[in-house]
Amino acid sequence: MRLGLGVSMAAGFLSLAMTIPALAADPPGIAVTGAWSRVTSIATIPAVVYLTVTDSGAADSLISAETPIAQSASLHLSHSVNGLMVMDPVATLPVRAAQPLALSPDGYHIMLDGLTHPLAVGETFPLTLTFAHAGKITVTVTVQPMTYVPPAGAMPGMKMAAP
Repeated sequence: MRLGLGVSMAAGFLSLAMTIPALAADPPGIAVTGAWSRVTSIATIPAVVYLTVTDSGAADSLISAETPIAQSASLHLSHSVNGLMVMDPVATLPVRAAQPLALSPDGYHIMLDGLTHPLAVGETFPLTLTFAHAGKITVTVTVQPMTYVPPAGAMPGMKMAAP
């Protein structure tokens, strides 16, 4: 009887252990690519993160972001009002199935305030995105020079020009 119980417990632990790697993987359907930010000269200047989210599953929403290199990370939308570009905070970003969501300099982006240090070219840092349904996904953001322009196709539907 004890041998049977031991074998059953071992099989149960093995089954549980096999599910742990699946829990660490990206949620089904959501993929985040091309995460980047621009260099900052001083830590008091906010940084901005751009990336592309694709969802091959059901529609979702990006509801928050966080990183250890900033006191806060918030979702924003840049748009033109009377010929001036303004940035407004937004509560969520819609992620539609089979339609890439491109965060870009002339649209949605993630604003990082209260940086722990100025961002240097080539530096990388983690950014954790929280989705309403898919949960948390952590991506690596690469800091680029001020003149950086993403490669064609990196931000679908966006016209990119050097700043």
